[in-house]
Amino acid sequence: MRQIADFHLHSRYSRATSSQMDFENLYQWAKIKGIQILGTGDILHPLWQKEIETKLEDLGNGLFKLKDKKEDVLFCLTGEVNCVFEKWQKTRKIHLVIFLSSLKDLKKITPILSWSGNLSSDGRPTLNLDAKELLKIVKENTKDGFVVPAHAWTPWFGIFGSKSGFNSLEECFEELSGEIFSIETGLSSDPKMNWRLSKLDRLSLISNSDAHSPKKIGREANVFEIEKEKLSFSIIKRILKEKDRQKFLFTIEFYPEEGKYHFDGHRMCNVSLSPKERKKLGGICPNCGKPVTIGVMSRIDALADREEGFVPENAIPQKNLIPLEEIIAEAFETEVSTKKVEEEYFKLINYFGSEFEILIDVPTEEIKKISPKIGEGIEKMRKEEVLKIPGYDGKFGKILVFGKTEERKTQKTLF
Repeated sequence: MRQIADFHLHSRYSRATSSQMDFENLYQWAKIKGIQILGTGDILHPLWQKEIETKLEDLGNGLFKLKDKKEDVLFCLTGEVNCVFEKWQKTRKIHLVIFLSSLKDLKKITPILSWSGNLSSDGRPTLNLDAKELLKIVKENTKDGFVVPAHAWTPWFGIFGSKSGFNSLEECFEELSGEIFSIETGLSSDPKMNWRLSKLDRLSLISNSDAHSPKKIGREANVFEIEKEKLSFSIIKRILKEKDRQKFLFTIEFYPEEGKYHFDGHRMCNVSLSPKERKKLGGICPNCGKPVTIGVMSRIDALADREEGFVPENAIPQKNLIPLEEIIAEAFETEVSTKKVEEEYFKLINYFGSEFEILIDVPTEEIKKISPKIGEGIEKMRKEEVLKIPGYDGKFGKILVFGKTEERKTQKTLF
């Protein structure tokens, strides 16, 4: 049975996060999206911990359900932390996601980690703790907890980021690097880009939404084949650790160009640069003369030992999707937040069942019978007939299925 999982998201106790990020709304939106497994997010925040304890029911298999609800949406204990530390004469700021299987383990590591930072200040706490030491604490004080580097390539907070990252897992985790068996590729990169690095071949590449509002869950996700009665924390961990291609079917991806750090550039000057263009400019913004932010594509180019298009023998496939609301908004030539988009969205959800069913499974001819323009857009998305406008320096890119002629003409390089 297909199980769609989004492990990395946030509660309303994280900064810049919707007040609707509670378990009730997450449950409802998981059903709308077609998600079966959600991370709880923010497990170290004391107020969110209380909600986990009071609102969720332990199923005894390392997973949880919302009390008084069916087991159609399960929760896994997860939480992101920001480790800030000095290593090799450089300040590092690395985001990591902790996975745990029990409240007992959570209660054990919480006081240990509280010595390194204020856990009440943010759902994603900042810890003055070496990433290696965090991994060691999880390894030595939990039954089967594990750690995954979050959005591995983002400039400031990714383990391979251009601003404060490392060139390898070994540089960061040293003798414990073998304990890392998965990384999160992030919105600005996808598995195909990561396949260019042979040293990542042993890892499972996972994709998650990092959502700050309920509507954003599932914008990236992981698709497993697991019988419902066999679902457990241990089987999820085993699939990731062993990179089981029979059970890890594919990842659901943003087009990486839509991510906020895909290209190089300088947002204040509206300057977006491909890696080639940045090199010609010497990494300097042509408008203000300041250094540009080096994005994910350039960083992967710098570390890659393979050409674009290489596919490792044991690679997990991917599907690039565009959120349904974005396709609707483009078809109607309006903004995503409008009432018109909302009405069309729920008309399709009510008819076909869930967003992922619409984007992945339902024949486009069936969609066209209900909404011709949307069916056409989904057909173009599935064929990857899209216009890509890359994001840069914290600004989201755009993926267009109905890109107008004038928009296509403006998407030229500087050289």
